[in-house]
Amino acid sequence: MPSKQQVPSRASAEQLAELIRDSECTVALTGAGISVPSGIPDFRTPGEGLWEKVDPMSVATIDAFHRDPQRFWEFYRPRFHALSDKRPNPAHKALAELERRGLLAAVITQNIDRLHRKAGSERVIEVHGSIATASCTSCQASYELERVASLFDDDGVATCTCCGGKVKPDVVLFGELLPEDAIEQAQAWCARAELLLCIGSSLEVHPVAGLPGVTLASGGRIAIVTKSSTSYDPDAAVRLDGDVVEELTAVVGALD
Repeated sequence: MPSKQQVPSRASAEQLAELIRDSECTVALTGAGISVPSGIPDFRTPGEGLWEKVDPMSVATIDAFHRDPQRFWEFYRPRFHALSDKRPNPAHKALAELERRGLLAAVITQNIDRLHRKAGSERVIEVHGSIATASCTSCQASYELERVASLFDDDGVATCTCCGGKVKPDVVLFGELLPEDAIEQAQAWCARAELLLCIGSSLEVHPVAGLPGVTLASGGRIAIVTKSSTSYDPDAAVRLDGDVVEELTAVVGALD
């Protein structure tokens, strides 16, 4: 008898569709892999990931931001500008369609790119923050992404117009805690979920990597849709390892 990993992709998509149909509460947990088809590189793919080219400890920590905000913004300014123009792909739209049909209760995402919201998902929990806004680290004044471009001084550092403090994007950097409200919501949804769809994530970064364990401990099932292997593969009711767009499109098609 073939293992879960050996089941043909079409059969796996139909099996996942059946699990979604039978679930009273399905939640999605998404990582960088769902946004790769939108032209956004992930972080860890060998030879391609963002951290293959840049040491994250030199630019992506809260200490690095305070120590050298000029270098921080030299790295992040063009990236945020590029992210602002990206569009959701059919994988994002598939999840929005599941929500529209009443088959998906919430999306928990590690991504900061806003693409789930652009695709039409309404209940989105952004556990690593979002590029949508930036805030002053001194007076907490908040700025929409579109306004941040006007805040840069001659040194290329975003500076608050209210107090002159340093402005930081509202994304979670290494060395920062996740937003308490967001992680509490994520844990609550995972505890409630009868089915957790883990999509485009290697499930390596904690505390988010522990969320599938919350669902399993509460008696729920998990399904994994990602190319890379994860530590939860043996626990998955269904495992799809093809292209995320093709896999989720097939799942939605199987629900028709």
